[in-house]
Amino acid sequence: MNFARREPRWAVFFSVLVALIVQVMPLPDWLAVVRPSFLGLVIIYWGIFAPHAGGIFAPWIAGVALDVFKGDVLGQNALAIALMAYVTMTLHQRLRNQTLVQQSLFVCLMLYANEVVVWGIEGWSGHSVSSHWRWIQPMIGAMLWPFIAMLVGRTHSKN
Repeated sequence: MNFARREPRWAVFFSVLVALIVQVMPLPDWLAVVRPSFLGLVIIYWGIFAPHAGGIFAPWIAGVALDVFKGDVLGQNALAIALMAYVTMTLHQRLRNQTLVQQSLFVCLMLYANEVVVWGIEGWSGHSVSSHWRWIQPMIGAMLWPFIAMLVGRTHSKN
């Protein structure tokens, strides 16, 4: 039996594209500093509920696209998001059985890990490190996790 046929590849592509657009959409400064990583949230969702649909390649490509759109060091977001996808895909069977609160804690940890990797690369490459508000973004992402999971979950059937 070929399990790859049941993977919602079109939903992964569509939701990652929408998350990428929302991530790079211009916002007022006061709102942009607290914007969570919507791309990270969507990648975590697919890593938990359909880990083979996008694999590591789709998050890496989305991260490169985010680097290009934002003008960041090429590969910093790609590395951070690919690492986040790898950890999520490795633990997906355990995470599926957790409550939304427990998943939110995991999401918060993964988004903090994402920020640490990006922060480290920005510092090592000599680029200006953004504001201290970046450390509140993972908490906001964790609070939004139940809504993101519900919204993205509507794009496919979880048989």
